[in-house]
Amino acid sequence: MAGKQTKTRLTGLSEKIFLDRYALKDADANNTKVGDVVLVLTKDDPKFPTKEVGEVIKREGRKVTVKMRNEQVIEADLDQITLTIENTPDEMWSRLAKAIAKVEKTPAKQKEWTEKFRYILDDWKLVPGGRIAAGAGASDELTLFNCYVIPSPKDSRRGILETLMEMTEIMARGGGVGINLSSLRPRRAIVKGVNGSSSGAVSWGGIYSYATGLIEQGGSRRGALMLMINDWHPDLLDFITVKTKMGLLTNANLSVCISNAFMKAVKEDADWDLYFPDTTDPDYDELWDGNMDKWKQMGKPVKHYRTLKAREIWHTIIESAWKSAEPGVVFMEYYNQMSNSWYFNPIICTNPCGEQGLPAWGVCNLSAINLSKFYDEAKDDVNWEDLKTVVRYSVRFLDNVIDATPYHFEENRKNQQAERRIGLGTMGLAELLIKLRIRYGSPESLEFLDKLYGFIAREAYLASAEIAEEKGSFERFELEPFLQSGFMKNMVEVYPEVGEAIRKKGMRNVTVLTQAPTGSTGTMVGTSTGIEPYFAFEYYRQSRLGLDKQYVPIAKRWLDEHPGEELPDYFVTAMDLSAEDHIRVQAAIQRWVDSSISKTANAPHDFTIEETKKLYELAFELGCKGVTIYRDGSRDTQVLSTDVKDKKEEAQAEEGAKDNASEAQAASGSAQTIAVQSEKPANGNGTLNGNYMKRPQILRGATYKFNTPFGMAYITVNDYGGQPVEVFLNVGKAGSDVFAMSEALGRVCSLFLRYGDHGNKAKLLIKHLKGIGGSGATGFGPNRVESIADAVAKALELHLEAHGNGQQEAAAAQTAAAVSAAAAEQASVPGVDPRQEIIMGEGLDLCPSCGTASLINSEGCKTCTNCGYSKCS
Repeated sequence: MAGKQTKTRLTGLSEKIFLDRYALKDADANNTKVGDVVLVLTKDDPKFPTKEVGEVIKREGRKVTVKMRNEQVIEADLDQITLTIENTPDEMWSRLAKAIAKVEKTPAKQKEWTEKFRYILDDWKLVPGGRIAAGAGASDELTLFNCYVIPSPKDSRRGILETLMEMTEIMARGGGVGINLSSLRPRRAIVKGVNGSSSGAVSWGGIYSYATGLIEQGGSRRGALMLMINDWHPDLLDFITVKTKMGLLTNANLSVCISNAFMKAVKEDADWDLYFPDTTDPDYDELWDGNMDKWKQMGKPVKHYRTLKAREIWHTIIESAWKSAEPGVVFMEYYNQMSNSWYFNPIICTNPCGEQGLPAWGVCNLSAINLSKFYDEAKDDVNWEDLKTVVRYSVRFLDNVIDATPYHFEENRKNQQAERRIGLGTMGLAELLIKLRIRYGSPESLEFLDKLYGFIAREAYLASAEIAEEKGSFERFELEPFLQSGFMKNMVEVYPEVGEAIRKKGMRNVTVLTQAPTGSTGTMVGTSTGIEPYFAFEYYRQSRLGLDKQYVPIAKRWLDEHPGEELPDYFVTAMDLSAEDHIRVQAAIQRWVDSSISKTANAPHDFTIEETKKLYELAFELGCKGVTIYRDGSRDTQVLSTDVKDKKEEAQAEEGAKDNASEAQAASGSAQTIAVQSEKPANGNGTLNGNYMKRPQILRGATYKFNTPFGMAYITVNDYGGQPVEVFLNVGKAGSDVFAMSEALGRVCSLFLRYGDHGNKAKLLIKHLKGIGGSGATGFGPNRVESIADAVAKALELHLEAHGNGQQEAAAAQTAAAVSAAAAEQASVPGVDPRQEIIMGEGLDLCPSCGTASLINSEGCKTCTNCGYSKCS
């Protein structure tokens, strides 16, 4: 096997990701010498630092001269240098193989499995999870687990703060955290100890969100948090709608835990009770842990809070998900019915990306098989024998990780070593399907996926049984209950040999399979991430050299081989598929995954709330354990010109003028940024120390549409007394950084326009905003838009030109013409695709690593198309 190994070199973004996140580092930059490959901090920004790869060509004391990969030569101080010990993946693979094989009992076994692990790691056949790649063999302190679920907080101030401490400790070591808030008493519930009432589960969740934001800003490994609540909790509606209230739970992913009974009530249009344990029960403080079934089985009392129609709650979930992709839904009762640990350790929450449902103190132990490496060109088929070998060796690799990692919490060690939960997943599925000329999402693909993932599941379970025969089953293994899980019933029915092997040999791991996002690792390897289709086959990457058009390699090869032709229909992107296609693919794979799946159902901009509802219900019917939808952009409820005098338009204008931004969003049903100011002046006495104009009840104006680097912007300028006095911005989706920054810009512009000499103020505002640039731009020549601020300036210019001549509609037409001209001009420029908006368009957000508007929702995770940053890895 060793003879098959090849020297692997990485380039571009792949090399940067590898060196920055996974390669072994030298802690002492003073060891830097000529010829070393280094990372150079080229932008020392506390929130958006930038590093680039180069080779040292000269050193004088602390001054180092580096030739960058783009041929630029720069000088840097040693403080700006990260010295890498490993410069190629081969070096990392050797480190990992040795470190993970080290736990084998004898030198002979260690040698055998070092070679076998090295074989599956070679050429990225198995791509280890990020924590394994960075930590194994590098330090005795680094955890090899990506994510954790910690127990629901005890319902006391001490309990809430203890959970905060546990969460912070895990995140500081690079782990993501999932927390179910259902153990916390609802808002306004009596707290006898302080003779007051509780602020509620959602409010306390804000502490965990805030702390995650601090960790996100302070370290190289960003904090990742999942917060969940059960469908019986009295604060359920507050939780569902919390992200429409700016500033609350902004640093957490949200999901609702849904029961089978709730879905039945939705179907039958039945009532649904919201309730909570009676906190006056003498055993409450000691026994209550968030498990309502256990509480009821003990005969303990519950207090009824509200009764609502189940469909009303369901509609609220669907509408919120339609607006802003949150909350997600986890069918938690069904999840536990399918779970192999159902009889001893219930699943209470998932990790931040949703692919791993875990019990209290459970951990994610992840790696992914790169399916793109298993195409047999000679047979035009999957190389099933090689895939079988890699699956079997990979199960042992992950099982060894359990004994190779340090444990920072004793509870994690006890839980993991008692159940030995692993999560073997895949990446490169979309690339494999293209090689096989199978269209992702088609009926043919669903049949193939059942065969492929059934094969992987069969081999993985047989491998775990073989390890159990050699090393023993997991501590909590009980044969008959284990075989009675929903997953095992299906497995044994289709593959009876698996049941026979487990009866004879036992089972080493309680669960074996999962499907994680693999955002960073998949980007590094250069294949499609997780089980998702490609987001796009051509895209633009912004660098200091400008905006460069790039292609997915497999698409570029086909185009090079077929000049003048368009890609065949089996080259399919995420937005080419229907949302139902996404769900059917997820369901086909979920059948053979004993944990869960990180997957996003992408939907077009005009996808309706009713279609979203049908999609979520389809996911439940098909056996998905959870569902998340991302609708491209937000609903466009604004017309180009609002200067219409019928009552309907007046009512809309009045509604849009509400001072409470979240109320206006809820009323309009769109993810709209409303720029309004409080009627209370800054000095608290009714003025702003000068000529401040109180906002009238109704204003009219015009709306201008501009394509910006952050997506399509709808900029409304409202007039009073013949002058602009207010600016609304609709950019991005609710809860995003772009949304928040746009709201802030609109508020400040409006305040500026409503104070002082309004005519001069508008021109002065244009002067200061025009030409402000950022990481990218859209359009060319006079139609070039540098930023959202630049778009506001252009909108104000058009508005002032049209003002006074009754030409709002003319201005609107001029704006539309400008947009069309920009598209036409863009299309005429060689090498620039007018479809640029597929990446540089709606749905993008600011990347916390590189600062560009390149963050997309993919596989339930946010991934940067510019630098490779992934929220989940």
